[in-house]
Amino acid sequence: MKAALCLEPGRLEIVDRPAPSAPPAGHARLAVSHVGICGTDYHIFEGKHPFLEYPRVMGHEISATVIETGDGVDLTAGTRVIVNPYLACGTCVACRQDKQNCCTAIKVLGVHTDGAMCEEIIVPASNLYPAGDLSAEAAATVEFLAIGAHAVRRSMALNHSRTLVIGAGPIGLGTAIFARLAGHDVTLLDTSEERLQMAATRLGFDKGILADEHVETAVTETSSGDGFDTVFDATGYKPSMEKAFRFVAHGGALVLVSVVKEDITFSDPEFHKREMMLIGSRNATRVDFDHVRASIEAGKVPIEALITHRTTLDNLAQDLPRWAREKAGLIKALVKISG
Repeated sequence: MKAALCLEPGRLEIVDRPAPSAPPAGHARLAVSHVGICGTDYHIFEGKHPFLEYPRVMGHEISATVIETGDGVDLTAGTRVIVNPYLACGTCVACRQDKQNCCTAIKVLGVHTDGAMCEEIIVPASNLYPAGDLSAEAAATVEFLAIGAHAVRRSMALNHSRTLVIGAGPIGLGTAIFARLAGHDVTLLDTSEERLQMAATRLGFDKGILADEHVETAVTETSSGDGFDTVFDATGYKPSMEKAFRFVAHGGALVLVSVVKEDITFSDPEFHKREMMLIGSRNATRVDFDHVRASIEAGKVPIEALITHRTTLDNLAQDLPRWAREKAGLIKALVKISG
C-alpha cells in the first residue's frame, strides 16, 4: 500500500491506496519527490474549483524519480525527472500543431485526474523531462515558472518593452522573472503592499504600484503617460482583468495569464484606437519547461527566494488549511513526499 493525501471539500486525509501496477507501454512509474502547492490547490481545497470532482488527490507541480518503465520508453530507473502535468490527447487540432498545452481534451494531473500528493504515480513518458542538474526542490518549481515563461513568449514583446505584471502571486512573479530575463523593464501591480515589498526585497523588483483608488493615476505617471507596452494579468479576478485594458499603450498587448469562469467585457473603441493585441496564455509547452530548467541551471532564477514554506506529506493536512488562510510571507510552498 502507498500513502496519498485525499481531498474532499474542506477536508484532507491521508489514506492508503494500492501501489501502482506495472506501467503500460509508453508510461513510467515514478517515486514522487517534491510537489509544489499553487493557487489552484487552495481553490480546490476550499471547494471553489468549477471543473473538479471530489474526492481528488491534488498535486501538479512535480519532481520525481523513475522506478520502472513500460515498453517503448527510453528512460532508465533512477532518472530524476520534471513532470509536465498536462495530459493531452495527441490527435486534436491543437496537438497536431504541437500545442498540447491547449489540447481540446486536456486533463491536468491533480485537477481532472488524481495528481502527485502521493508516494507513486504512473505518467506517460512523453510528459517527463530530465531534471538535469536541478535539485529535487528546484525541479518541482519548473511547472509554475513555465507558465510565466510561456506567457512572456506568447506576448511577442520586444527587448526593453515597458511591462506591467498585475498580480504578485507565484504566477505573476514567475511571469515577472521571465519578462526581466527577456530584457523587459518590469513594474509590478498588486493590492498588497506586503507582497510588493517582498517582491522588492527578495526578488529585486523595486518598481511597484499599489492597486488602490489612485491606481490609474499611478499607472499613468509610472509609464510617462503612455501606458505599458505589454501588460500581463495574473490575478484570476474579473474586475482586474477588465481594468487592465486601460493600462495598455497604443500598439501594445494585454496577455491574460489567469482564467476566470465569467465573461470578460471591454470597450471596443478603446481596444481599437490602441490597435492593441489581446492574447490568451494557457499552461506551457516543452519549449517553456526547457527554458526554465536552463535558466535555473544558469543561476538566473532565485529559487531559494521563491520557496518560502516547506512541509511533508504527513503534515500537509494541517499546513495547507493554515496557509490557505494565512498568506503573509507566502510565495511558494513545497511538500516533500520522499527522498
